[in-house]
Amino acid sequence: MRNPEPNTVGAEPREAALDPDELIEWFTAEGRDLPWRGADVDGWGVLVSETMLQQTPVNRVLPIWREWLERWPRPSDLAAASQGEVLRAWGKLGYPRRAMRLHEAAAVIASEHGDRVPSDVDTLLALPGVGTYTARAVAAFAYGKRAPVVDTNVRRVVARAIHGAGDAGNPSPKRDLADVDALLPADDLRASGMSAALMELGQTVCTVRSPACESCPLHHGCAWRAAGKPAYDGPPKKVQRFAGTDRQVRGLLLDVLRGSAGPVPRASLDAVWSEAGQRDRALDSLLVDGLVEQTEDGRFGLPGEH
Repeated sequence: MRNPEPNTVGAEPREAALDPDELIEWFTAEGRDLPWRGADVDGWGVLVSETMLQQTPVNRVLPIWREWLERWPRPSDLAAASQGEVLRAWGKLGYPRRAMRLHEAAAVIASEHGDRVPSDVDTLLALPGVGTYTARAVAAFAYGKRAPVVDTNVRRVVARAIHGAGDAGNPSPKRDLADVDALLPADDLRASGMSAALMELGQTVCTVRSPACESCPLHHGCAWRAAGKPAYDGPPKKVQRFAGTDRQVRGLLLDVLRGSAGPVPRASLDAVWSEAGQRDRALDSLLVDGLVEQTEDGRFGLPGEH
């Protein structure tokens, strides 16, 4: 196979590298033993895990996922909980709107789908808060469907192994889905197994800074390695900072409310951030998002807890 030109992300996938059976065999032997991968975990367990894992490390999700499934083993159980209970249980996973959307989705699943998470991608996409990635992940990982699942890790594996680029650059949903879809076998079970293997490979082997190429199952067919591992030279990648952002302030304000037995006075919130304008903006956005409610006497609390 001739060496591909570097930084060809978005080109037609080359015939190379990704043998589904080899990848699935590697995943079966080397994949992490994560609880949501268990044979006894249904679509609800997978939906909860995939929602929690968005932009959140596995080690932070593990204990909270277990707590949620023990407390709310079915969608109807979560739907019956108050919004405040849900936000408290979400803890410090971040992006708490995910918890609210999952709560809303649980109500729809319970009322419209017989308390069972749908297996069809289009039906999943109609649920509150379920986007392209989550819908395809649930279809593939919970129901063994052929559905290309694309996250940052999968994009990086494809960029390197197929296109010979150091990284995938900024996302292009249409292109990225087409890239992965072209690699999946036709039958459902092998395709879903390959989807899981691609994701695991990007998370544990083909990492951003220290890829373990010698232990990679694609070692001999990787276009990036064959091209001499060229550095990524595409458009600057968007990096989200956290320190000092409104998102950090929102999290601090929510921490106060989760740690209190009920609504608190404004002074309790003012104490967590010194810059009044940013603090007010963060609090206003929490009120607009429905993550915080104000009582008639001017205190602030989690929704449904006053």
